[in-house]
Amino acid sequence: MKRTGRPVSPHVTIYAFPIAALSSITVRVTGVALSFGAMGVGMLELFGGTGTSLSVFQDLGGAYGPLVAAGAKFSVAFPCVYHYLGAARHFAWDEKPDLLTNIDVEKASYALYGSSLFISVGLMIV
Repeated sequence: MKRTGRPVSPHVTIYAFPIAALSSITVRVTGVALSFGAMGVGMLELFGGTGTSLSVFQDLGGAYGPLVAAGAKFSVAFPCVYHYLGAARHFAWDEKPDLLTNIDVEKASYALYGSSLFISVGLMIV
């Protein structure tokens, strides 16, 4: 910038990702989170013995109170629900490609976020 005297293009810093792109990225991120979570539970069971992961989760709820337990439940429920509903959305798009208009994709993305949050909070409360 100093050498040429021209400003640097702000490119990514001013670009607003569309909701469809954000929901697609979130599906991928939740998939990775589920993989690491399953690996973590598997490692607990492998190295700690049968029932270790169950006792860890029970201790988490009992020792740290309901607020931490609710947060832990939500952090498990949201990736499961979001990734599952995201897959269902993609299956629907595969079966009915006419649903892939810009307006319908945007509506489906908002519905995916909203329904995932609603279901996850419900699962957290149970």
